[in-house]
Amino acid sequence: MDYIKSNEELKNMIEKNSMVIVYFGSEMCGVCAALKPKIEEMLEKYPKIKSVQVDVDISPEMAAANNIFTIPGILFFIDNKEAIREARFISVPDIESKISRYYHMYFEQ
Repeated sequence: MDYIKSNEELKNMIEKNSMVIVYFGSEMCGVCAALKPKIEEMLEKYPKIKSVQVDVDISPEMAAANNIFTIPGILFFIDNKEAIREARFISVPDIESKISRYYHMYFEQ
């Protein structure tokens, strides 16, 4: 996952890609450190999804602008619209099920 540091970068990323997952976390967050590799591993199955991450300690304004009040947080956008929002207690199998459903509907029609 690439780091982004501004809302403008995020907006451009979402506009230019059909599917984008945004991972909000922090280097100081133990849960974030444990979850991030699992999310990255899951995303290897979905090569058409662009993934980016935001460090909320470095870019707190991005968390605020996206209504992220707790970390870890995940936003998933399809065609510039938010489709999934998860935070704090994130189940990787649950989020993968949701993403897989959207992915297959979108790319395998």
